[in-house]
Amino acid sequence: MLNKKTTETEEQTVAYAVEDHVAWVRFNRPEKRNAMSPKLNRQMMRVLDELEFRDDVAVLVLTGEGAAWSAGMDLKEYFRETEAQGLRGTRKAQSESYGWWRRLRWYQKPTIAMVNGWCFGGGYGPLFACDLAFAAEEARFGLSEINWGILPGGGASKVAVELMSFRRAMYHALMGENIDGKTAAEWGLVNEALPADKLTARVAEVAKVLSGKNPVALKATKDAIRRVREMTYDNAEDFLVRAQEAANSFDNEGRKEGIRQFIDDKSYKPGLGAYDKSRQKN
Repeated sequence: MLNKKTTETEEQTVAYAVEDHVAWVRFNRPEKRNAMSPKLNRQMMRVLDELEFRDDVAVLVLTGEGAAWSAGMDLKEYFRETEAQGLRGTRKAQSESYGWWRRLRWYQKPTIAMVNGWCFGGGYGPLFACDLAFAAEEARFGLSEINWGILPGGGASKVAVELMSFRRAMYHALMGENIDGKTAAEWGLVNEALPADKLTARVAEVAKVLSGKNPVALKATKDAIRRVREMTYDNAEDFLVRAQEAANSFDNEGRKEGIRQFIDDKSYKPGLGAYDKSRQKN
């Protein structure tokens, strides 16, 4: 942890380590509850660039150092200091933050949000950007913007409506009340809530399962689920046919190997697990 009097460098705002094909990426401003500053936003894009096509990374987990996941946007550095630079400063800060959230939504590898503590406001952007999300039961979620006089912008209102029912999204945004991890799971903000001491083990377990699956199929599936949400059924059906054709042309050997192991070897059952991708011809 940095001394409060020490000026952090951009590189210090995000930390990561790669273990067993999983990149554990951490917001690293614990003294600020991992609030997202322009420095952190720029560094997150660099880290995503570094990890996206590494052969030793199959899954990316995003979490926070200390007692918070992210308390949202840094009110001093992201709002006050950039607004002092006029519209140019504001737009630059927005493009830097929204840019890496958008990058994360369409990331090459499966991504998991491991919400270990506070997740507020702007933190909903990367929360939604991750494919899966797990939270500590003790974590706290909130759209607090209404409490200091603005609307939940930066995509936060869209995230609430995408992940929750209309009534819950409206209540969540208008009241400015916190909810815990258990409620966040019930309302659809995260997949599961677990006791804090079991959170990392559960996320590691999920990451290991994802690491064993065909990476081309994982990327195609990630994109398909996000794209078809806004399509009619007929449009989605047509899109998915074309997406499957594209995936097959890119990695038809993987598809063939999975079918071969099921039909010929009878070494696995698709409903009970994945085929052994280590036996696939390159």
